[in-house]
Amino acid sequence: MSSLGAALGESFSASPMRLAFLKWQCRVRQMAMRDTDGRPDDAIMPALYLPSEAEPLGHIITLLNKSPGYSVTPELVYMAKKTNDPAQRRDQAIRYFSATFYQKAAEFSDILTATFPPVSPGAAKIRAAKTVRLRFDAYNQVFDLSCRVWKLAPRNPLYQSTIAHNQLFNPALRPDTEVLGFEPNWDDSTAEPELR
Repeated sequence: MSSLGAALGESFSASPMRLAFLKWQCRVRQMAMRDTDGRPDDAIMPALYLPSEAEPLGHIITLLNKSPGYSVTPELVYMAKKTNDPAQRRDQAIRYFSATFYQKAAEFSDILTATFPPVSPGAAKIRAAKTVRLRFDAYNQVFDLSCRVWKLAPRNPLYQSTIAHNQLFNPALRPDTEVLGFEPNWDDSTAEPELR
């Protein structure tokens, strides 16, 4: 992995769009947790476009992770191990994420992650492309992000956080689940309307 940001779970862009996107993502994700029991919508599930393609490959469920310095991965792992009842685990997770988890946008990495089944043909296409566009279009806001794609290793903090988060909602998550990271190039990304 040649990107220092991806290796550390954080990019270091000073782009104003970066913070605007993180604030918007925190707001819409907290709304999803509070209003729809965490069910993802278009604000969380962008259309994914391969280079030079006019039609999306599909929509993916993205995860917004805390930066490693603010990581709550141990808490998420503990929450998952606390009970074997999937309904209790999900309820605890929704309460946790509905409270103050999304209150401080500056604590989050701008590298989004997504899980894919082992040997996923879709993940293979995405990895082979090396760069993709993620188009978020919800609540009268559009973000079209140009992203570098990374296959995250199990030792990567964002891989660990993604697996810990997803195990709260999907107890059948396979141990060989693939996690891809999407690192935005803020200079090649757009927002309509621009947020401040």
